[in-house]
Amino acid sequence: MTEKRELASPGPLVADRRSADWRDAPGWTDPTVSRLSTVIGGPVGRYALLGRTRFFTPLRAMLLLAVVFLALGWFTKAACIQQGPVGEGGALGLDWSDNRQYVAMCYSDVVPLYGAERLSTGAFPYKTSWEEPGPDGQTQVRYMEYPVLAGLYQYVSMRAAKAWDATSWLPGGLQVAIYFDIVTIGLAMAWLATVWATALSAGRRIWDAALVAASPLVVVHAFTNFDALATAFAAGGLLAWARRRPVLAGVLLGLGAATKLYPLLLFGPLLLLCLRTGKLRALGQAAGAAAVAWLVVNLPIMVLYPRGWAEFFRLNTDRGADPDSIYNVVRSLTGWSGWDTSTLNSVSLLLFAVACAGIAWLAWTAPRRPRLAQLCFLVVAAFLLTNKVWSPQYSLWLVPLAVLALPHRRILLAWMTIDALVWVPRMYFYLGAENKGLPEQWFTTTVLLRDLAVVALCALVVRQILRPAEDLVRYGFVDDPVGGVLDHAPDAPPRRLPGRLRPGIRRTSPPESADRQTPATSTVP
Repeated sequence: MTEKRELASPGPLVADRRSADWRDAPGWTDPTVSRLSTVIGGPVGRYALLGRTRFFTPLRAMLLLAVVFLALGWFTKAACIQQGPVGEGGALGLDWSDNRQYVAMCYSDVVPLYGAERLSTGAFPYKTSWEEPGPDGQTQVRYMEYPVLAGLYQYVSMRAAKAWDATSWLPGGLQVAIYFDIVTIGLAMAWLATVWATALSAGRRIWDAALVAASPLVVVHAFTNFDALATAFAAGGLLAWARRRPVLAGVLLGLGAATKLYPLLLFGPLLLLCLRTGKLRALGQAAGAAAVAWLVVNLPIMVLYPRGWAEFFRLNTDRGADPDSIYNVVRSLTGWSGWDTSTLNSVSLLLFAVACAGIAWLAWTAPRRPRLAQLCFLVVAAFLLTNKVWSPQYSLWLVPLAVLALPHRRILLAWMTIDALVWVPRMYFYLGAENKGLPEQWFTTTVLLRDLAVVALCALVVRQILRPAEDLVRYGFVDDPVGGVLDHAPDAPPRRLPGRLRPGIRRTSPPESADRQTPATSTVP
């Protein structure tokens, strides 16, 4: 007599057993991730159904990971919002005694700007002015130094902090500490939005966005300044473009430009690729929407407080080479005296224009149309490398673009670690040699290493553009996940161009290599 045995399962099997096996599984394809995954049980099983998780999806896992790293970022700054008896008569105040902000490496622009920008007085940015010594020793009139949306964000955060401080039933504290915490909540939400948009833009390689969530630069710089607001708008704009919504993409990029100007740089790659494919109508819609969005935010301040509105542009024109700029690195390591401000502005602009011309030539002559994220990364990296100002938090601009442009996790993690570690010699250089700090050359040497790492990333991106078969993003039916109307678009340059100036290869769809065929049964998103 034979016993009938049935297959046992801890729960009912799902009716739809299709697997998203076209989606990249890092535990299978990346040796580093495969080894790290042993901490939580190893890579996903060979016979597992991908894309069937009901709750703990890759996106939610990455958002949770981002919350952990943002919390670490807050703790790295927490030492700078401690209070102590430092005021008159032992009154409690912000304790930055003995250069705490440098020794503890907790410095954040958010804290000193609360007083420096007259936010502590309840003043409205761009309307209120004050006097302070200028670079030439002469007294100058100053206003809020940030673009309008960033300035208004500071003002709204200040009003919320004062309202909190005036409420008796809420936990109390120094008003500047309350302000810092409110600002960081908004910045954390903005970085979560950056992670969300980057993950959705990554397509089948959604796990690449884990490096945006868990970047060492998030721990160091998420709350150093207000740049997370701009990265959220930029990443959201690219996602809207990828979803073929050019008007929404333009609105988000225009708002990003009203926060930090760098999202405007993304229109350069859009122009190049739309020219190559003949998709100028979508570009016009995005550019028009960006102009309207930027004007809606800026025009009221521009009309009511023109001098305050122009302060951002005046300050960036008049300031000299930033400590992190390549010009200061050369000055520090060679003893060169440097250029005056006017010459420096001209040289910086010329070098960036030359870099953009090279990127345009690459985009136009590449055997296969480059991906949008690749060109965006190259343009923003060129801007930072040639600009006279590279504030440390500007490196956050590159993180989502690098992940989408060059999905090589070990390489990206190495660059992010180098960039994050520059913070250590920076703080001890600012501490001053008289306070047992580091000599300037220690700091500028690490900046040079950071710059070389970014140049190496650019070289790898260029290599993949010239050798598209090595591009890990392109996979069978996948051409350009961020491309939107550019995705799978054939070359269709203006007809009036001479033949020698036309892109060399035109095809209606990308070729499929033998190991990158479109799966026949994998249709699960």
